[in-house]
Amino acid sequence: MEVVIVPDAMAGGELIAEAVAALLRGKPDALLGVATGSTPLPVYQALAARVRAGSVDASRARICQLDEYVGLPAGHPESYRSVVLREVVEPLGLGADSFMGPDGTAEDVPAACAAYDSALREAGGVDLQLLGIGTDGHIGFNEPCSSLASRTRIKTLTRQTREDNARFFDSPEEVPHHVITQGIGTILEAHHLVLLATGAGKADAVARAVEGPLTALVPASALQLHPHVTVVVDEAAAAQLALADYFRDTYAAKPHWQGL
Repeated sequence: MEVVIVPDAMAGGELIAEAVAALLRGKPDALLGVATGSTPLPVYQALAARVRAGSVDASRARICQLDEYVGLPAGHPESYRSVVLREVVEPLGLGADSFMGPDGTAEDVPAACAAYDSALREAGGVDLQLLGIGTDGHIGFNEPCSSLASRTRIKTLTRQTREDNARFFDSPEEVPHHVITQGIGTILEAHHLVLLATGAGKADAVARAVEGPLTALVPASALQLHPHVTVVVDEAAAAQLALADYFRDTYAAKPHWQGL
């Protein structure tokens, strides 16, 4: 696991956007897994700026969702399908046919979960999966005590996660109780995992995920099992890392050819 400490959220966005651009230059039809929320927005903005400037061609890129609310009507502005189309697919100049995600409106939700899990494998696997981390250490919507071998499935959100997400809705009562999420086992099949965390509110979760024991109580700690993980954090989110100075030194001495 590589930990990169950056000055602020914008610097983190630029760093990850350049890593995505480098991937697309080598594999134009790469499958990019995207997260939602406010944290990854600097990544998508920086990547879209590169596309507009002509420094990277994203026209053949494919985009896939990490998770989706269950029960929101099709086209709801806060469904993650709508968010991804609005914040990622359209700014990159891609069409809807470049996008894949689970069906949160399906009558048979378990079947929809299994179908999405299979679709990711049939697509050749996710080349780079961008992740955020919850204040309780969740990734995707794999809440604490999720199985570390879990596949794409329906989950019930914790009260804390619903409170954290209430800012995107008109009232807390509108936040759905259930979601479809890639399981931890599914996430770990991506070729490269990139976790971005910013702000002091994520410092405890980051420290427990990176330096703590492997435990289902901190689902993000499962990233310790993956051979290619990059954790990008700003100074505030890095505040509780015991090895922060070591992480700074190793990144400063990293060979330029190694990439992110």
